[in-house]
Amino acid sequence: MKKILKSLTSIENFIMVVTFSIMVVCSFAQVINRNFFKLPIPWFEEASIYCMIYMALIGTEVGLRDGTQIAVTAVLDKLHGAFKGIVMIFSKVVVLIFSSSVLISAIHLVSKQVQTGQTSSALHLPMSIPYAALVISFAMIVLVQIAFTVELVITLIREKGKESEA
Repeated sequence: MKKILKSLTSIENFIMVVTFSIMVVCSFAQVINRNFFKLPIPWFEEASIYCMIYMALIGTEVGLRDGTQIAVTAVLDKLHGAFKGIVMIFSKVVVLIFSSSVLISAIHLVSKQVQTGQTSSALHLPMSIPYAALVISFAMIVLVQIAFTVELVITLIREKGKESEA
């Protein structure tokens, strides 16, 4: 399980570095072009926007995995023992249900884009590529949340076993 999570983390980090680098280069080139060369190169902005979309969606998964997303933990902080574990599992299941439904919708959306063959205006990139950010990010969210939920269940079962032995 930890090997899968480590592999996903490496993939996420790679995507984040590549998209951030492309976004910075395109934004910089756009500013230089606008102020000095004044050439009509509209794809700089489009590439920056698509990279930002990938970064935001992959960053959502990173935040969920690391626990750095904004969360209200006032109730959870007051809970202890098995009940706290059950509430945490329930919250992971809710995230899994939501993420799975978004993933299914995103897959349908990307397949529709592939069927229609729509392309972006400046890059002439198939629109299935920008929309694939939804599929990639929510697939990662589902996989990581399943792994965390399984770990929470195993931990809860182990704690119950230790309590019954004592």
